Amino acid sequence: MQGNEAIARGAWEAGVSFGSAYPGTPSSEIMAELTKLGDIYTEWSPNEKVAVEVAHGASLAGARAIACMKHVGLNVASDPFMTISYTGVKGGFVIVVADDPGQHSSQNEQDSRNWTRFAKVPMLEPSDPWECKEFTKLAFEISERFDTPVLMRSETRVSHCDSPVDIGERVVPNIEMGLDKNDTPKLVMVPMYARERRKLVEKRTDMLSEYGDGEFPFNLMEINDSSIGFITSGVSYLYTKEVFPEYSFLKLGMVWPLPKMLLSRFFSSVKKVVVVEELDPFLETEIKAMGYKIWHGKDLIPNIGELTPEIIERVLTKAIKKKAYRGPEVRFDTSQLPRRPPNLCAGCSHRPLFYILKKLGVFVFGDIGCYALAVAPPLSAMHASTCMGAGVGGAYGAGKVLGKAALGRVCSVIGDSTFLHSGITPLMNAVYNGGYSTTIILDNGITAMTGQQEHPGTGYTIRGERAETVDYEKLVSSLGVKHIRKVNPYNLEETEKVVKEELMRDAPSVIITVNSPCMLLRRASPKDKFIHPFYTVDLEVCRGCRACLDINCPAIAWRPIDDTEKGREKRKGTVFINPDQCVGCGICTQVCRFNAIIPGDEK
Repeated sequence: MQGNEAIARGAWEAGVSFGSAYPGTPSSEIMAELTKLGDIYTEWSPNEKVAVEVAHGASLAGARAIACMKHVGLNVASDPFMTISYTGVKGGFVIVVADDPGQHSSQNEQDSRNWTRFAKVPMLEPSDPWECKEFTKLAFEISERFDTPVLMRSETRVSHCDSPVDIGERVVPNIEMGLDKNDTPKLVMVPMYARERRKLVEKRTDMLSEYGDGEFPFNLMEINDSSIGFITSGVSYLYTKEVFPEYSFLKLGMVWPLPKMLLSRFFSSVKKVVVVEELDPFLETEIKAMGYKIWHGKDLIPNIGELTPEIIERVLTKAIKKKAYRGPEVRFDTSQLPRRPPNLCAGCSHRPLFYILKKLGVFVFGDIGCYALAVAPPLSAMHASTCMGAGVGGAYGAGKVLGKAALGRVCSVIGDSTFLHSGITPLMNAVYNGGYSTTIILDNGITAMTGQQEHPGTGYTIRGERAETVDYEKLVSSLGVKHIRKVNPYNLEETEKVVKEELMRDAPSVIITVNSPCMLLRRASPKDKFIHPFYTVDLEVCRGCRACLDINCPAIAWRPIDDTEKGREKRKGTVFINPDQCVGCGICTQVCRFNAIIPGDEK
């Protein structure tokens, strides 16, 4: 199984009744796989904060519940999460957070282990899919036994690797369902109750530390060559074990709270200790705070990016083996591979919109989604992007300080899923406080970048059932927006006219793209959207001006003219449209000034 699939399987076997998530790589597959297993209510929530809140409500009613998200999603969910540490649970409640060392698909690189100490809740960290399943099952038992939410931390290489997993049967725990008003002092965190719960949180941490010392089965001490001992966890354990299998190891399956007695035994059993961990010196700092001496840690191990066996071998070989590292810097030489920069799909409705914004010279406050790819040349049409929903607030803030000077020069773009996630409140703020900003909602009818997941604006649930659909025009109108326009982005002339007009308004305005579903959306066939199946280039008419290359469509390529063609004027080349990639959106035909791009034959 894949790691994410194994987490879902573990939740299913543990008798989970409720699952919620907002998709985010590398966590997205967990809830999708859990849905396939059946016997569980699952949902895509509008954002991670809501996912944690609804799952906690299910837990308080007696169900085992799970909420899943990527590392930046836990930032969004941190408000309820921090206080749920105080209120505790009834049915087991597990929050899965998937980190992204190396920032393969993220705007920052965070170490979510810091949340476990901050919130004073236990964290388990599996190292492979087998542990993903087993740790998930055990996490629910820990949650109920210690009256606490449990964090389980995965990361890209664990979530997306495959290895054998032992599967079992589903066992639903015998927990009395229902809500009890006598739990009010436990669940209502006004100061007089919260102060008492705060004391219990500290007692719980001590109890969990003792549990980690003895009963918890996945804190493992392996004494081999005692000259050197490694303290590590998660995938870092597998990497280090691969490179230095002859030495001793303390593998921590529970990274918080730390097992004090087990650490004492390990330090007494080895001469020198090396701490190997990705990203922050989390374990190293805590172990040093206990008074132990670390031989090597972040003085040699990088704190940026993901680790690999090669990195661990390279940075530790001289210290441990007393000889220089002789191996390659990387196992595979990728320098000769052809470059393939990320790009919007052929026919993507975002492309013409950003083409127009670049043409107009607008400063674009962007957001998180496929459209962030517009930052790359030749579109180069996104200039600021931080987190979900921030583009709307950023454009408003810039407009506030620039005043009339911002008219025609500043806008924000945000996807439909991202708008529902966290774009509504900053737009409401812009209306309430009288901003000059224009917000463009790019409605492609799905949560696209993470794999076409549903959301409240798609009309379907995670289970494929029909659902009520958000009407963006009515929604933004209810926020007080007076100027709302709809535009078909595939019509460049219309799009440019509307964008120009709305950017000059001295009041909040919203532009909504329509008739522009994601090209990969299973409910929309390209032939349903476009007249022609694909386009081709009339080589007798093409001037080689390269204007069509400015839209950065992956179906269009530059082809130099060879010696046999040099009699054809003085062109250096022409363009070629790959019929296997072209979907017939027609944007290139509107860009070409010489009518050299024409409909191709039927495929």
